[in-house]
Amino acid sequence: MSQTNQTRIPSKEDFAHVGRGLLMGAADIIPGVSGGTVALIVGIYQRLVTSVSHFDGTLIGHVLQRRWRAAAEHVNLRFLAALGIGIGCGVVALGSVMHSLLEHQRQFTLAAFFGLIAASCWLVARYVRRWSAGTIVAVIVGTVFAYWLVQQETLNHPPDSLWYVFACGVIAICAMILPGISGSFILVILGKYHEITGIIKEAAHLQITGHDVATVAVFGSGCIVGLIGFAKVLKWLLWHHHDLTMASLCGFMAGSLVKIWPFQRDLTPEVTELKHKRFELIGLSELALDQRFWVTIGIAMIATGLVLLLDRISRHTSADGNPSTTIT
Repeated sequence: MSQTNQTRIPSKEDFAHVGRGLLMGAADIIPGVSGGTVALIVGIYQRLVTSVSHFDGTLIGHVLQRRWRAAAEHVNLRFLAALGIGIGCGVVALGSVMHSLLEHQRQFTLAAFFGLIAASCWLVARYVRRWSAGTIVAVIVGTVFAYWLVQQETLNHPPDSLWYVFACGVIAICAMILPGISGSFILVILGKYHEITGIIKEAAHLQITGHDVATVAVFGSGCIVGLIGFAKVLKWLLWHHHDLTMASLCGFMAGSLVKIWPFQRDLTPEVTELKHKRFELIGLSELALDQRFWVTIGIAMIATGLVLLLDRISRHTSADGNPSTTIT
């Protein structure tokens, strides 16, 4: 058997990367759990961001001159392909479950999301190497901006246009680069999480329409553009303004928590589709301290603990035991 044929046969390492991608995909579909954190835990974070950052001028040169093998090796295509298959399977496997939970157990599901994101805020804050007046201002600005942004009517009832779906893909996939930031939470903020998981649910049951196919294609295109473009931007930001970048992200996540406050009042009980419903936040002073309240609080606390445990594991399995956001 020739060496070329041997390299084309799936190896144990390929299947291992599929398995790692499966874990990352399952994490990516849950708001508050970062696929980047899972990548750290399974030991492929640096390899992943390095491969993505190699979608550059050198790659374009290889492609234009039809040096396919050199192009594939430049971006570590075999690794990315195996990982991508796993991520896709993980997203499909868990996407329909999350869609159903959000429709039928909204309060408890939002409680889990709230706990996951609250813990993620703490994790992102840990990436700030040195706190200063500038980073504190960045946190405040990020918090205030996010709090204002998530209450805008456009995000509560986003447009159905494909351009908006594309923009959501560009923005949401960026979170995959950073451990601690959840792409699914970005979709929740942008008001497209339920729609995307709904398409995943229908696809799993082989009930997909032409509009669904177009939505997935446009969203996927946005993800590709965002992933390739953001790797370069992120590299520059982390190299030149690391602490300010992470502090701003921390504030943005904290300010966005109002979007997933679990205690909400349904103002449109006659409406069946979740995306057309309107909800009103319920303040703590209005809540009845009944069994449902304590179950909600308990779910949020458990979710918080799970993220902190995940972070602890990732720090033990990383090379130096400290958070890293370096892109080479």
